[in-house]
Amino acid sequence: MNTTIINTEVLPFAATAFHAGKFVQVTNEDLKGKWSVVFFYPADFTFVCPTELGDLADSYAEFKKLGVEIYAVSTDTHFTHKAWHDTSETIGKIQYPMIGDPTGAITRNFGVMIESAGLAERGTFVIDPQGKIQIVEINAGGIGRDASELLRKIKAAQYVASHPGEVCPAKWKEGEKTLAPSLDLVGKI
Repeated sequence: MNTTIINTEVLPFAATAFHAGKFVQVTNEDLKGKWSVVFFYPADFTFVCPTELGDLADSYAEFKKLGVEIYAVSTDTHFTHKAWHDTSETIGKIQYPMIGDPTGAITRNFGVMIESAGLAERGTFVIDPQGKIQIVEINAGGIGRDASELLRKIKAAQYVASHPGEVCPAKWKEGEKTLAPSLDLVGKI
């Protein structure tokens, strides 16, 4: 993975997603103008993946209140996403776009392709309204992610973006004190 991916613009892509009962086109341009989460997972009809996608679905209203759109991505097709959505109670709750990436182009663009398996790592990318990556998290296959942790990180990223000169310390939650880095703070924290 490219270690300099933070603050880089999302590479161009175009794909078909299953969203709101239809097949829709999604491109990197759709990520601009709002905060976005691109949420990669290994495969439909598996074990940990539906728990993660269901957790995001349960918290989707909170993401939307923050002006955030979620895009789930796996190397399955958009047809497979529709079949999973139509047959799984958990996945049936999903209201955000589920992007099909059967060629692996998007997965490779983000550096999370498991080449030997043709599947995506559990990669989470938070993109700012300018289309630049602000948060990257990659988990091992057996470790599921938590929507509440992601919401906290997005709130911190949005705060920092709208308050130049301030930073959010560890465990920061909305409304708590931030820091203003300065020479006076060196060695005092």
